[in-house]
Amino acid sequence: MHYDIIIIGAGPGGYETAAEAAALGHKVALIERDRLGGTCLNRGCIPTKCLCAVAEQLLSVSQPLPGIKTTVEADYTAAHARIAPIVEELTDGIVQMLEGVDIIKGEAALAGNDCVSVNGKLLNADKIIIATGSAPASLRIPGAEHAMDSNTFLALNKLPEHLTIIGGGVIGLEFASIAATFGSKVTVVEFCKEILPGIDADIAKRLRSALTKRGIDIITDACVKEIAADYSVTYERRGKTASVSSDAILMAVGRRPVVPSGLDKAGVATNARGYITVDDNMATTAPGIFAIGDVNGLSMLAHSAAAQGRRALELPVDLSVVPSIVFTVPQLASVKRTETAITETAKTPYSSIGYALAAGFEGILKLGYNPQNGQITSCTALGPHAADLVAQAATAINAHNTVDQFSQSIAAHPSMSEILTTTSAKLLNNNK
Repeated sequence: MHYDIIIIGAGPGGYETAAEAAALGHKVALIERDRLGGTCLNRGCIPTKCLCAVAEQLLSVSQPLPGIKTTVEADYTAAHARIAPIVEELTDGIVQMLEGVDIIKGEAALAGNDCVSVNGKLLNADKIIIATGSAPASLRIPGAEHAMDSNTFLALNKLPEHLTIIGGGVIGLEFASIAATFGSKVTVVEFCKEILPGIDADIAKRLRSALTKRGIDIITDACVKEIAADYSVTYERRGKTASVSSDAILMAVGRRPVVPSGLDKAGVATNARGYITVDDNMATTAPGIFAIGDVNGLSMLAHSAAAQGRRALELPVDLSVVPSIVFTVPQLASVKRTETAITETAKTPYSSIGYALAAGFEGILKLGYNPQNGQITSCTALGPHAADLVAQAATAINAHNTVDQFSQSIAAHPSMSEILTTTSAKLLNNNK
């Protein structure tokens, strides 16, 4: 059977691209071997955020402002039970979104000559889009089999008393924040000198300090060497060997690409790390075949996958401005224009904003711009509503707004958005 577009993988990149392509009038087939929504909906973003939301509320009500007296009891099993109905509701929404798309359940393989094999049948298309995502990665060390991955952790409806997390990236820290809020003793062991590699180091350090104050033990600059059957982790730090014991271990050291079989047959190349090689338009080395999302390794975010899908469909999208969020408590969010090299920054603490002070919010916002053209280039926020503030900044960055234009916009008073105009004014004053 012939299609205009065949998409392999029904995660956010796959199903959103399929829906958009169908809306444009294309005949589309979407092939998925597991469940609609992929890792993000079923074993990643959404289940994790269900738990993050409860953890954030639990921490908030256990530390109320003056005038509130309350007794709080944490129930992780009940919090975990929220996941299934929410995932089901969102899955129903995806089904409705995909009206007009042929959804095929099965294992797809590239068969060459613009063909895809699934369930013993050959389908061909003018364009094939690979959106097969990624899976949890693991360190190649003795005893690695004793550690859980994120999929296994999310299946637990009861938390261990003491949890050791290997990896201080987004996944590791979100689970650390959740587990600590529900009463687990948590130790995080990170290889790099600071948590959240790739995030503004100054803000990452502040987050580490905030999580440490919440009782999370974070060990940075530590190379894990071995995991024992009794769930003890041996690591080397600054020339010395040490270990930490716990009841369970979570391996959160990133993700690896999941690729369909038949790449060689179709002429699709991969890089040294196993990711599919693509150009700026998401085209692979094989004519007519594209790869979007985690499988190409460019940006391991659900919304990046959907945006790359638009690029593969030749629709306008700016892939150089991609916000990211870490749903810890406190929340951290960040965005920057990737091609910008020259940046000057200014910081504003939440405490200088009337609304934040009245609401009892603690945090900081950091804004950057390019002094050569005056355009805003980056924004990182730590604290309540960080994601909303960064989203507002991302719109300005995407529009190539200058810091002068941003500072002239009127922010409602009192509101958290005032911190953006305040910081913009600081940037201008610092460079007069």
